[in-house]
Amino acid sequence: MVEILELSRIEELADFRSAWHTLLATTRGASFFQTLEWLEVYWKHYGRHEKLRVLIVLDGAQPMGIVPLVVTRERTRLGKLRTLTYPLHDWGSFYGPIGRDATATLTLAMQHVARTRRDWELLDFRFVERDGIDVARTPAALEAAGLDAYESSWKEAALLDMTGGWPAYWASRDHKFRNNVRRFQRRLAELGEVEHIRYRPRGEAHGESDPRWDLYDACVAVARRSWQGQSSNGTTLSHESVRDFLRETHAVAARLGCVDLNLIQVNGQPIAFGYNYVYNQALVGLRIGYDPKFAKAGVGNLLYHYTFEDSFQRGDAQFDIGVGSLEVKRWWWTHTVPSYRYTHYPLGAPRAQLLRLKHWLFGSRVRNEVPLAEMHVAG
Repeated sequence: MVEILELSRIEELADFRSAWHTLLATTRGASFFQTLEWLEVYWKHYGRHEKLRVLIVLDGAQPMGIVPLVVTRERTRLGKLRTLTYPLHDWGSFYGPIGRDATATLTLAMQHVARTRRDWELLDFRFVERDGIDVARTPAALEAAGLDAYESSWKEAALLDMTGGWPAYWASRDHKFRNNVRRFQRRLAELGEVEHIRYRPRGEAHGESDPRWDLYDACVAVARRSWQGQSSNGTTLSHESVRDFLRETHAVAARLGCVDLNLIQVNGQPIAFGYNYVYNQALVGLRIGYDPKFAKAGVGNLLYHYTFEDSFQRGDAQFDIGVGSLEVKRWWWTHTVPSYRYTHYPLGAPRAQLLRLKHWLFGSRVRNEVPLAEMHVAG
């Protein structure tokens, strides 16, 4: 018999840690952000103003899938609305249900959401890779649960496919750009001894869980000197709003074997960093930065060059360079992938209905928002 177990206290999830790990290992396109450990650290730092709703699909006594959700107060055109959504909050590009049979998991979870007491005013599932992993799973699951939803574009991620070799990939890059990179390499070499350090521990299961705080702190120091270090919106490792969260997450990621840290040093001094997470040979770029004194040496592009070349040699499958700044990243990506959002406005939530009207009047023109009832939804 299949049933849904809903857990609302973070401590309750510890009993399902082993099952969570097992299910995540079978999840297509899984990332570090879908681990229980990431959710635990996130909840410790940011969960006090949110409600946890983790839906575990049980086949008998055996978990067959997990859908982590949160109810959070999010700012909209009509003020803050209680929103049921995934607990990613733009840290990564994509998110979804956990388990091998993600379609059945999400369908059953949405039916549970539809029949239980509504503690939210808006349902808003973002980070959906509609044209790839999701394969219309999300709109179909919402439709099956009687939750009419609107589709709209969310963000676009730059990806690098590493299934081929480095020589073929590098030869496919713009000729002028390749010449610029070689010139940057010569400029940097003129300043002293150049070293690319990459730290990727395999995790405590392999006896490699040292966080290497010396390397992490070097990244933070470079972040503080970078142009991002002067902003106040949490865009880099050194910002007060995210500093403690990212530091604790780093220790967890090292323990799980999900850290991928890159540094460029000149004469032993760190001048650029790239901080990423890795899961099953797929990487997600989290933060990158460099000392502005070395901007003319193209150190930002050199960091990408050294990191990507090494990834090809390691046999990595994919690198998600992230959303935003696509003009800068276009020299490196092999393709871009859009993410989508699916929004349900309950009839019993007046402010949500007003928001729906606003989205229909204005949002559709700028976000390509379309009612699912007017779309062809694949089975």
